[in-house]
Amino acid sequence: MEPGFLADLYADGVHHDAAQPDRLLRRRNLEPDTAALLAQLVRIAGARRVVEIGTSNGYSTIWLALAARDVGGRVVSVDTQEWPGLRTNLRRAGVSVELRLLEGGSYLAALPSGSVDLLFLDAERTEYEGWWPHPLRVLRPGGVLAVDNVLSHPTEVAPFLALIGSESRCRSATVPVGKGLSVTWLGH
Repeated sequence: MEPGFLADLYADGVHHDAAQPDRLLRRRNLEPDTAALLAQLVRIAGARRVVEIGTSNGYSTIWLALAARDVGGRVVSVDTQEWPGLRTNLRRAGVSVELRLLEGGSYLAALPSGSVDLLFLDAERTEYEGWWPHPLRVLRPGGVLAVDNVLSHPTEVAPFLALIGSESRCRSATVPVGKGLSVTWLGH
């Protein structure tokens, strides 16, 4: 990967979003500190089967894929559309990612139980509650669920986080990095 590529990709996303009045057409990339933390979670957990819901232009996908490669893993990234430049960005970063064009809840519902080591949700926050119980069902015991934007949009994620909090097997923490990252460990 070219030096500075991730920084340039992030800066391009910020510039694009500032000029885009339609929220749904913004790239809404993770902040670099959040992306770095998420990548470290992949490495620490030894997450070989990583699923990302919400691909956008591939900024967070690249971070996840680089970390998964370090532990011999792979990333599946799911979005309802393929964003312009996505495949070019992945190629320039030198990562291999399985891309799926599908609604996130439908994708999770079709996965086998316990088949995911780390699940990252960064899509339409108000939909997560309707995906229940699949975000936890697909995680293996000891797996990690990461949810972005929990501090920037607390009311949108509150119902979903309450569902997670009602599960005795879950241990969660909100990390005040970027727009807030909820990290949940699924116990045995």
